[in-house]
Parts: sequence; structure tokens; C-alpha cells
Amino acid sequence: MRVGQGYDAHRFKDGDHVVLGGVHIPFEQGLAAHSDGDVLLHAICDALLGAAALGDIGRHFPDSDPAYKGVSSRVLLRRVKELLDDAGLQIINIDAVAICERPRISAHVETMRQNIAEDTGLAIEAINVKGTTTEKMGFTGRGEGIAASAVCLLE
Repeated sequence: MRVGQGYDAHRFKDGDHVVLGGVHIPFEQGLAAHSDGDVLLHAICDALLGAAALGDIGRHFPDSDPAYKGVSSRVLLRRVKELLDDAGLQIINIDAVAICERPRISAHVETMRQNIAEDTGLAIEAINVKGTTTEKMGFTGRGEGIAASAVCLLE
């Protein structure tokens, strides 16, 4: 059994939506990133890679590589799953949290779980997604960006 943890954060920029858990959520700002900026899936990828001792998302999908410009983070998650398969590792469960004051994610959580299940081959019951705020403290509390954290178990 192997445990992994992941964390990611992106600042807001001009835009009209954010992508979290593979879901396009209408919002008055976007997230600054080389890819689609999906901090939730980035944290999950890092947790999975960490549990497998395979480095991190930046090592496998560097922001200096034009091939990843604007890429959907769901593509990255599927590639991470392939790396785990190649290493003979199976995902047991994933628990992830989006940390932001806004947008509210509760209406989108089930779709996020479905997306993650589809991309990892896990049963939806093995995936948990939740949102929390920082009670107006820190960069997320001031509305400067979104962070996410994830943990996973591999076998």
C-alpha cells in the first residue's frame, strides 16, 4: 500500500470560467496556467505520482513544453493512470478538496466525481470531492486564486 498527497494553486486572471474536476464552471474570472488550470485534477495527479514515487506533474508535463499549452487536465490524469498501470499499481481511492471562497462547487461535485472515475477507471464510490473556504484568510480567502489538495491510496 502506498499513500500520496498532492497540492496545487493557481491565481485568477481575466476570464469567464474556471475548470475544476474537468467541469467548466461559469465564473467572472479564469485561472492563470499553461494548461486548463484545473487545480483539483493537478493535485490528484501529484498525489498519484507521489504515491508511485514517479515525481510530480511538472516533471511529466512541463509548462515549457508547447504540447501541453491549453491541454485538458483530464488528458493529464489519464496519462498518469497509464504510468501507474505500467508500474503495476492500482488506485484504491482518491480524496480531494478545492479550497476557494468562490465559485461554489457543491452543484458540480457529482460531475467532477464522474469525470475522475471515468479517467481513472475507479468506481465512483472510491472518489470523494469536496470544497472548503479559508474563512476569508490567505490568498484564497482574499479571492486571489484557487488551491486544491488531494490524497490517494495505491496498491
